[in-house]
Amino acid sequence: MSPATVALVTGGTSGLGLAVADRLMTSGVTPVVIGRNEERGRCALRTLGGSAVFVRGDVASEPDVTKALDIATQHGSLRIVVNCAGVPHAARVVGRSGPHPLQQFADVITANLVGTFNVVRLAAERMMANPPTEQERGVIVNTASSAAFDGQVGQAAYAASKGGMVSMTLPLARELAGSLIRVVTVAPGFFETPAVASVPAEARRELDRDLMHPQRWGNPAEFAELVAHIVGNPMINGETIRIDGAVRMSPGLRRRSS
Repeated sequence: MSPATVALVTGGTSGLGLAVADRLMTSGVTPVVIGRNEERGRCALRTLGGSAVFVRGDVASEPDVTKALDIATQHGSLRIVVNCAGVPHAARVVGRSGPHPLQQFADVITANLVGTFNVVRLAAERMMANPPTEQERGVIVNTASSAAFDGQVGQAAYAASKGGMVSMTLPLARELAGSLIRVVTVAPGFFETPAVASVPAEARRELDRDLMHPQRWGNPAEFAELVAHIVGNPMINGETIRIDGAVRMSPGLRRRSS
């Protein structure tokens, strides 16, 4: 009997990542979800049930990701990696209290971009050891954002981190093609996730004005369905796919001149 297919899903304890883990389970894949919050991890396992596994860890930590990969390969053949871990951030370049703290900028880049690359590099090494199945050893799906293309006021750090994901997609795909590993990025627009709960009502109304069709925010299950299609379609490679209902974000709230 061939070993079970395992997917490592970062940020898989809630929101988009949890929806991806749930969708992959319906295809017979064993999801190993990694997140920093132990309580969220336990809740995710109760939601997923079955063979799902939770590993506590930070995607920007090499030891944490290595541990998660070790556990994943104990449960089967690691052939899918979906990077959903990341942090939202909004701060002006120059605000009321002065210039944007440089450490905050570095922290966002580390959490979103460096963390994603850390998982990619370590997971790709494991995937290279897989015997090819249908001319493929694995697929890596990263999560950017529509902010990579039309970031708003206050999103300099966040847009830079997501834009970096978009920019590295093609070179990663080109380099890993020789190992029969695909790399694809998904750039979601507005989706209903737990992180949205902290968005002030005024900001939510501002964002709602940018909606085109459909006139609503996305459901995480719709994001997960696209990821599942990417996993199953070998011709999708080296591309960034927007899933945003044609939203093109406006500049956002601008500071009034004094």
